[in-house]
Amino acid sequence: MKNDKVKLMCLSGVFTAIVFVFTAYIHIPSHTGYTHIGDGFIYIAACLLPVPYAAFVGAGGALLADCLTGFAIWAPGSVIIKIITVLFFSRKSQKIIFVRNIIALIPASIVCIGGYYLYESLITGNFIAPLAGIPGYITQSLLSSTLFILLGFAMDKLKVKNHVLSL
Repeated sequence: MKNDKVKLMCLSGVFTAIVFVFTAYIHIPSHTGYTHIGDGFIYIAACLLPVPYAAFVGAGGALLADCLTGFAIWAPGSVIIKIITVLFFSRKSQKIIFVRNIIALIPASIVCIGGYYLYESLITGNFIAPLAGIPGYITQSLLSSTLFILLGFAMDKLKVKNHVLSL
C-alpha cells in the first residue's frame, strides 16, 4: 500500500514538472503574462491520478511556473483555478478520452477564462481593462483542449491508463 502511494507521488512529480515546463517555457507572451498549453497536461493528469494528486499537479505546476518566471502575483489565482479545473475530469473509465472528459473541457475552459478575468480584475481593481486578456485565455483553453484530445487518444491507443491504474 505504501509502495502505491510512492508510485503515485512520483508520477505526480513527473506531471508537475511537465506542466511547469509547458507553462513556463513553451508559451506565447501576452500583455499580462503568457498563453500556454500546460493546462492540457493538467487535464491528462486529472484523468490518470486520484483527485488530490491531480490537484497537486495543477496547483504545483502553475505555482512554479508563475513564481519562477516573474509572474508571482498570478500564483494565488492560478493555484485556485487549477485545483477547480481538475475536478471536472474523471478517471473512472478505461480510457482518457470518453464523453464525460470531452464535456469537461467546457467547464474547465469557463473556469480558466472567467477565473483569470476575475482574478486580474481583483488585483487591478478594474473590471474593464482585464477584458483585453480574454482572447488569450480563450486561445489557451482551445490549445490545451486540443493537446488533451490528441495526447489522450494517443495514450488510449497505447493503453497507458492500464499501466497507471495498476499502480
